[in-house]
Amino acid sequence: MSAVGLFVAGQWRSGGGRDELPRLNPSTDAALGTLSVATETDVQDALAAAHGAFPRWRATPAVERAALLQRVGVAIRARADEFGRLIATELGNVLPAATYEAIVAADVMDWSAGEARRLYGRMIPSRFPATRQTVLREPIGPVFAACPWNMPLIFPARKIAEALAAGCTVVIKPAEETPATAALLMQLLHEAGLPSGAVNMLFGEPTMISRTALGQGVIRKLSFTGSVPVGKQLARLASEHLVKCTLELGGHAPTIVFDDANIAMAAPLLAERKARVSGQVCNSPTRFYVQRGIYPKFRAALTQAMQAVKVDDPLSQGAQMGPLVNSKRRLAIEAFVADAREHGARVLAGGGRLGTTGQFHGLTLLDEVPDEARIMREEPFGAVAAMQPFTTLDDVVTKANALPYGLAAYVFSDSRRTLHEMTERLQVGLLGLNGCNIAAAETPFGGVKESGYGSEGGSEGVEGFLTTKFVSEALV
Repeated sequence: MSAVGLFVAGQWRSGGGRDELPRLNPSTDAALGTLSVATETDVQDALAAAHGAFPRWRATPAVERAALLQRVGVAIRARADEFGRLIATELGNVLPAATYEAIVAADVMDWSAGEARRLYGRMIPSRFPATRQTVLREPIGPVFAACPWNMPLIFPARKIAEALAAGCTVVIKPAEETPATAALLMQLLHEAGLPSGAVNMLFGEPTMISRTALGQGVIRKLSFTGSVPVGKQLARLASEHLVKCTLELGGHAPTIVFDDANIAMAAPLLAERKARVSGQVCNSPTRFYVQRGIYPKFRAALTQAMQAVKVDDPLSQGAQMGPLVNSKRRLAIEAFVADAREHGARVLAGGGRLGTTGQFHGLTLLDEVPDEARIMREEPFGAVAAMQPFTTLDDVVTKANALPYGLAAYVFSDSRRTLHEMTERLQVGLLGLNGCNIAAAETPFGGVKESGYGSEGGSEGVEGFLTTKFVSEALV
């Protein structure tokens, strides 16, 4: 049993109220330890620390900010195996993927370090005599960042790295389901020489922490990754103080397979991608629209590929998918499957809980799912996909764009003309054509419509933590 605490003003602490939350292993239901719960006083202390550290950190030369982030990246890589075991144990992601998450997080540190040195302004030729006009990029101020549990290292690492690269300080609330992963990241930041108060970490009751953090006039930027309803609530809170927001919210990725697609390539790739983090990823392929000419063949290939996915303890050899993160998520997936069945859908793979210990659920494929079923309208966020046929390109575009979500989509076709038209017409922020690699440290990640606004990653990520100042200087 281990305890995870809060990190405020350069020091570890227990919650001021001494309350604790239990931490459970989703593979075994066994207790992992406890988690300290922040009080309002803890939140106020974290805000004061971030506010106090901001002048010093913004004045730190960009090369020094970059060097610190690079040191953290080196440290993450050196301890990738440790991070992998933590993620596999807390979240249930299989060990190879969990360890790879550490490598990606290190890449994020390296990329953001480079961005710290590329925060260029510009000079504008003046229309006035003896006048110099310049544009400066400056850090926006203290940041409040809130993260989900499904990428317990990448999300905190990306938000922290981009904010620090820009010269901002941070109050971060990682997920209570996966705190030890974030705590190890915090430890590495501290060991790398991060000044006291530059990053502060809180856990506890999300509503209280968010309301307190956004209600004091200290925070100037909100970076949130999570559900659409919570994102809307936080955006309303942020608007009261005109806090700039980056919101990466839910998704319901349409996955469109045309008659001329390469079935032998697409089916196993999509099964593997659906199994990633047990389907608990906002850009997971979920609504499968398959053109009628290949529907029977693709259905057979995808069914076989999904049935072949090995669901097991994430630390076991050969496991390809682990459990869902908790019983709440498992019960939600069971409800989606039951509703689809009630609407006439057939279960081709998976369909229910596996075993009686842990939160394991089979990788599930539902066939001939009508539009009225919940899973065709609501994000399931789990190991279940729904499939139905389509006839024409216009038909599938209408269906793909029908929902308020607009995060990711995937299209499979051998026709360049088809791929180009789908690129023009799909209303998403992320699009995979004949592949699913739509996220990397150097590429922007974000959605449209109710999937949020703003981007993380790429040069766009650090941009969100900067303000623009125009300076006109008369040379007298």
